[in-house]
Amino acid sequence: MSIDLAALHRLLHARHDRVLLAATRGGEAAWRAFGVPDSADAEIGSVSKGLTGLLYRDAVERGEVTEETALGELLGRPEASYAPLALGAVSQHRSGLPRLQPHGGERSQWSRTWRMWRRGENPYGDTVAELLDLASDVPVGKPRFSYSNLGFELLGAALARRAGQPYGALLRERVLEPLGMTGTYVPARETDLRAGALRGRAKGGRPHEPWTGEAIGPAGGVRSTGADLAALLRGLVSGSAPGASALQPDADAQGSSRIGAAWITIDDRGSSVTWHNGMTGGFASFVGVDRGAGVGVAIVSATAARVDSAGFRALAALRERA
Repeated sequence: MSIDLAALHRLLHARHDRVLLAATRGGEAAWRAFGVPDSADAEIGSVSKGLTGLLYRDAVERGEVTEETALGELLGRPEASYAPLALGAVSQHRSGLPRLQPHGGERSQWSRTWRMWRRGENPYGDTVAELLDLASDVPVGKPRFSYSNLGFELLGAALARRAGQPYGALLRERVLEPLGMTGTYVPARETDLRAGALRGRAKGGRPHEPWTGEAIGPAGGVRSTGADLAALLRGLVSGSAPGASALQPDADAQGSSRIGAAWITIDDRGSSVTWHNGMTGGFASFVGVDRGAGVGVAIVSATAARVDSAGFRALAALRERA
């Protein structure tokens, strides 16, 4: 029985009129672009962390790093406050790093956020070198679960330094190309956007600048296509994705949820679902898989209003027909 993508799309609020949707069930994968060309690419937001989690676990499996390897060892900043933090703890948001890096002056975090909400500006754009300097004295808290964009920016930068390549190139070589995700990329500047790049908007309709930047890539700067989302689901559900051990939950997260390397696992209607979501100024995303049932769903909307609820309902619908 073919996957009814139109029925899954109807689970979304009407405001989501520009959507990339993919699903997999029983070994079949399908995708569709709603309201946009098939070639369109969109910001996947913090689902980027899930890709970085795969990249990290792949590096562990290659023997390049271990869970105990310290950030400072790879980033060459032994004096930085983040230097002693272990990659394994960072990958599970258990390092004590804050959610965002501190900024001063006209580019303070407060001013960036204000300009994003008031003017739709990109709050990121830092280079890796700028990030390492800005975060060098960031306060590190207790080693317990606390979601951190900064942690994944540093994790991606550390893996890239270890491999001697920019993050985007490393991700493409080790994760994207093996999965057949040829339309997925990490733009460091707005000029890097491809012809099919969608422009997102806030929940209320305000246009937003693209979230580009070298430093933000591993935590929230990846863009993908509908076809590539289907390829990602195939790799996650089958376990063939490089670094697929990232999905194995082996530490506590919030509430009853568990976490692997970025990927969260929860009980949903009696089934084990592994997932990640994302939100940028102009986009919302959800990728979730029930590996036991062999189903998965990916949704990226060019409207920044959460799609998580629709994602879980779509998984339930696929599971019922599996």
